Amino acid sequence: MTDTMSGLDLARKVLRIEAAAILGLVDRIDGDFERAVQLLFDCRGRVIVTGMGKSGIICRKIAATLSSTGTSAWFLHPAEAIHGDLGAIRDDDLVIALSYSGETEEIVRLLESIRRIGAKLIALTGDPASTLARAADVTLNCGIAHEACPMNLVPTASTTAALAMGDALAMTLLVRKGFREEQFASLHPGGKLGRRLMRVDHVMHSGDAAPVVRTSTPMPDVFHEMSSKRLGMTCVVDDTGSLVGIFTDGDLRRLMSRASNVLELTAGEAMTPNPITIHRELLAVEALKIMETHKITSVVVVDALRHVEGVVHLHDLWRTQMF
Repeated sequence: MTDTMSGLDLARKVLRIEAAAILGLVDRIDGDFERAVQLLFDCRGRVIVTGMGKSGIICRKIAATLSSTGTSAWFLHPAEAIHGDLGAIRDDDLVIALSYSGETEEIVRLLESIRRIGAKLIALTGDPASTLARAADVTLNCGIAHEACPMNLVPTASTTAALAMGDALAMTLLVRKGFREEQFASLHPGGKLGRRLMRVDHVMHSGDAAPVVRTSTPMPDVFHEMSSKRLGMTCVVDDTGSLVGIFTDGDLRRLMSRASNVLELTAGEAMTPNPITIHRELLAVEALKIMETHKITSVVVVDALRHVEGVVHLHDLWRTQMF
């Protein structure tokens, strides 16, 4: 039990040290941080993130976060760079170099080449007086009091702090660029996150699968369109192809309860006018909210001229298993 408690105490200490390392960065978000964000915003090439060992793993995560939020970024292994991969860096690129000491041999050897190529350089380091820091256009101080490792050797709190600083850069840049939820969805098509951020145009029935009739269509043909498309409704358009109404199973039941000449009517005479519509870029989750709010099972997708682009049915959203 003593060993177990000792282990638990150590685990708690590790978390406290790493949390303190991140909190220690808060007061360092200053003009240098703003300049780093500006460099990222102004970059017309790609963002290249580089670091060795554990720092390299953090660099991969920073590059992935930037890429997923609309900034073209990738990881370059510094050892491979000095053995032939330097050609990947161009003068309109920006390099983010991560080295806690600021003296990592492979990183230091890259500095002259980065300057010669003309790429901008942001340094993430624990030593603002290091070789890396002095060579950078902007240096972000990620220094910590000590590692969470009991021997103060294994990179733990330092890599956590660097990762947090990378996230701070990426999220600030995201807002600066006006990156929208719809853009995020387009970059995350797979997995549960992708399903939750799926756009309407990925789930709607479009083309020949969308039920559409004209206002002049007789009711027997309206019934056939509804039956063949199996959505329990049909869109009704005018002679220009613009949506003017819908006709649903519910409309049919209500019509039959009050009229005896249903088969003699046209779609325009029986339809519900001015239906609720959405656009194709809307997130599917937002379409679901609209259907739930208005207690409807289908919603029509239209373009700027109100031409029918498709129909989204409630069951289609459930089948995506995004909720």
